[in-house]
Amino acid sequence: MNLDWSAFTPASSALGGLLIGAAAVLMMAGAGRIAGISGIVGGLWPPQGGSSWRLAFLLGLFASPWLYRIGATLPAVAVEAGTARLVVAGLLVGIGTRYASGCTSGHGVCGVSRGSPRSLAATALFMAAGFGVVYVMRHLAGGGS
Repeated sequence: MNLDWSAFTPASSALGGLLIGAAAVLMMAGAGRIAGISGIVGGLWPPQGGSSWRLAFLLGLFASPWLYRIGATLPAVAVEAGTARLVVAGLLVGIGTRYASGCTSGHGVCGVSRGSPRSLAATALFMAAGFGVVYVMRHLAGGGS
């Protein structure tokens, strides 16, 4: 296994983690809500009371890369999957978040930090599923070295 040292960015990774944590704390303290993306998006259809904060949160997510570009260069992105695979993957993630009553941001960031047993179980299952997919794709489906 070779480590790509150019992708090793501990300072920016730590800063990103601090920003995610701060956003989660501010969301809980300011709105009394969990900063789970699937719950925020899910609350837009059908619209629930207070949809303006949901739209503002999502606008911030979409605006972030554009604001980042002001001071730094965005990393190159190469998507090697076709459109059909991306659509199926997106649908599976969406279905999974509904069954899990939340996503990795709600359970993994906010729930685990609160010590929620449900979030600890959900995050363990998210991670196990991810490890399983990587194993299958690398070793059984011939997708890696």
